[in-house]
Amino acid sequence: MKYAVRVPEGDTIHRAGAALRTALVGRAVTRFDAPRLYGPHPAAGRVIELVESHGKHLEILWDDGLVLHTHLRMSGSWHLYRSGEPWRKPDTQMRVAIEVLEWVAVCFNAPVVETYREFDIHRHPGFGRLGPDLCTAPNDQLSLCARRIFEYAEPSTPVGEVLLDQHVACGVGNVYRSEVLWACEISPFAPVSSLQPADCVQLINAAVRMLRANLHSQRVTQEAVPGGLAVYGRNGQRCARCGDTVLVKRVGEHSRLLYWCPGCQARLAPQADPTPPGLEREMDPHPAAAKYLAELPWRRHDPLAG
Repeated sequence: MKYAVRVPEGDTIHRAGAALRTALVGRAVTRFDAPRLYGPHPAAGRVIELVESHGKHLEILWDDGLVLHTHLRMSGSWHLYRSGEPWRKPDTQMRVAIEVLEWVAVCFNAPVVETYREFDIHRHPGFGRLGPDLCTAPNDQLSLCARRIFEYAEPSTPVGEVLLDQHVACGVGNVYRSEVLWACEISPFAPVSSLQPADCVQLINAAVRMLRANLHSQRVTQEAVPGGLAVYGRNGQRCARCGDTVLVKRVGEHSRLLYWCPGCQARLAPQADPTPPGLEREMDPHPAAAKYLAELPWRRHDPLAG
């Protein structure tokens, strides 16, 4: 199977972005090669959080805030291949190759290939000392992470934002925060001040369990959940635990996508519904996708299904 952009117009680049999103988001990079790139490279094991296209621009975001920006102009294209499948263009035209489990995404002939770090004050070392790395931290440091959540300096901050604060703990990115909150059945919009010490410990333990279990699997997986991801990237689909519909919303300073199930993640939820009228549909507006969602048995009478 392959997906190629032959003419770099906005609609074809949008479709390429949709294909890359399906193959890459939620998976860890096993290899990254960009021979003409002088900016920072994503480290092996970093999870891809987002793929976005804007006109002839296509960007890929990793969980540490690193962004790969490609401008295809008139000559560039993105191809998607199964692992081991031969490329349709010569290696000399390759500008970026991103390998994850089962897939290789290759950018050919793009005139602009660059990386930059998304500014986030909560991730910046100048904001304070970084927290322990949950992949390797001993138990006494894990207790410190839980305490930092409980004693968070801004009590009204939603817990979904606190989990991304690298000064609380390092390692939790956008994919993991959605999955950790689902595993703990906690609303992502709960003010951090509403958490009890036991809740803070539960969140850290869940993050540690997932991060360490997935260190060598190249993908984020939830135990006993078909497909591995319970909510991330599953907007409009049925929750594996309660059967309600998974929702998505852009939140925070950088408008990152947050996925959650309102049916079973009601614990500590604020009284006001965080989802405004006319919930934005954060999905590819492809007719086939709308038709598929509309025909799901539990979505046939849901206007959000399209």
